[in-house]
Amino acid sequence: MTKSELIEVVAQEANLTKGRAEMVINTIFEAMVEALQRGEGIEIRGFGSFTVRQYKSYEGRNPRTGDAVHVAPKRLPFFKVGKDLRLRVNGQRPAPPPRRPESSKPAATSSVSSPKPSVVPDPGMTEDVI
Repeated sequence: MTKSELIEVVAQEANLTKGRAEMVINTIFEAMVEALQRGEGIEIRGFGSFTVRQYKSYEGRNPRTGDAVHVAPKRLPFFKVGKDLRLRVNGQRPAPPPRRPESSKPAATSSVSSPKPSVVPDPGMTEDVI
């Protein structure tokens, strides 16, 4: 899948224009790149994690000439696949998350119950407002 194909899928699934979907995808990728530049890891549960690995300098060889070449120290991104993604790629279903045991404490109740206001979309609202 290419980036443009991903943008198309996001546009269809989220009912957005392609321009809006491209902005969303670019924003996500840029935030990930900035986090990796700062040396932070990125963990997406059920998908995998991105980390930055440090490599020291070393003396390599030019395969064509055999001459020694100095390779500078570098930082490279590394992706480790998550268990759920690995299972899904192999056609297996991930195990459902464990259920939390019921608490023995009674739930706190309020004597005044106010219903949550329902969100009614403004008829003049466009998809530009997210």
